[in-house]
Amino acid sequence: MDDILLKVPEPAESHMVEMTDGARILLRRFGRPDGVRLALSHGNGLAIDAYLPFWRLLIDTYDVILFDARNHGRNPLHSFAGHNWDRVGQDMNEIQSEIARLFGKKPIIGCFHSLTAIAAVRQVLKFGGAWQKLVLFDPPFYPREGHELRQVHDEHLSRMERLARRRPATYGAPAEFADVLRSRRQFSRWVAGAHELFAEATLRRCSGHVGWELACPGDYEAHLFKTQRDGSLWSQLVERMDVPLAIIGADSGLPDTDTPARLCKALASELGIEYELIPNTTHMLQLEEPEACARAVERILNAPNSIKF
Repeated sequence: MDDILLKVPEPAESHMVEMTDGARILLRRFGRPDGVRLALSHGNGLAIDAYLPFWRLLIDTYDVILFDARNHGRNPLHSFAGHNWDRVGQDMNEIQSEIARLFGKKPIIGCFHSLTAIAAVRQVLKFGGAWQKLVLFDPPFYPREGHELRQVHDEHLSRMERLARRRPATYGAPAEFADVLRSRRQFSRWVAGAHELFAEATLRRCSGHVGWELACPGDYEAHLFKTQRDGSLWSQLVERMDVPLAIIGADSGLPDTDTPARLCKALASELGIEYELIPNTTHMLQLEEPEACARAVERILNAPNSIKF
């Protein structure tokens, strides 16, 4: 992939909006205003600009709204006290209202990965759903009571919490962080240029412009891993959801797969949720097989039983 394609383009519109607790979140619009509207966001500790290899494939066809979760990416850091699952779910509700206010009311589909996939479901369960459909990438829903994957997922979450707490808080430059990412075997499947893009998207200039720091501090990221243990969502995905769901999962058959991929397969099998697996991918599937992920979204939206606009 040509490196120039990994430069984040200028949006057609951008607006910084304020949540009811004072946190600020940037909304950016790309693509075709007359297209089907998609809202996209990211996983814990990440940033939506890092997903450019994936979402750039959608902007020629769709009306694409991008945003980072609170305390991530391009958003200013807000209080640790508000960095929790209830608040992130409420943010999704407020963001959806702001999108309609700023860009006009029309049907909207949420395409969310991991953290924001779970937050969108929490939003719908608490506030009701205005999404026409939710397309969830590798959502790591906590297994129901008694599920065979609960213990292994507990271990996964604890491991991710420890890793987040151990992350270096600062780097001399994004290139330094990119080199670290490139050296890790678990990130070896990323497309060319994605390591640099990821580093630039998830770091911000330190105050005084000396060095770079994590946009989402490690203790913020760790807290969400630590507290992501609500097994009630599993059954509510069918019993109480009034928004259609589809899951695009990583490859559950890879020897080095993490539990989210296995959880997605189990959810689809047990609850009958629409599901597509992307072969040879891990949890960062949109950076590993962006074209396959974009095609999966289009297949889901164009399926005969899908909502038409």
